[in-house]
Amino acid sequence: MDLNRLINMVINQVVRRLVRTGVDKGFDLATRKGKRKEDMTAEDHEQAKMGRDMAKRAKDMSKITRRLNR
Repeated sequence: MDLNRLINMVINQVVRRLVRTGVDKGFDLATRKGKRKEDMTAEDHEQAKMGRDMAKRAKDMSKITRRLNR
């Protein structure tokens, strides 16, 4: 394996991790509807939790779909 390929593999792993973190933060912001955690009511907290759970299920389903398509 040459050095260029090794560097590309490391860069791809870092980029994947950054994108995953950004997507997770975006889902969190969307489920909170742009509100800060301190400004949310109990109902808002419950709705945000349901949104996070649905996002987790969607991510899990996409992983399963990718595995089945291999």
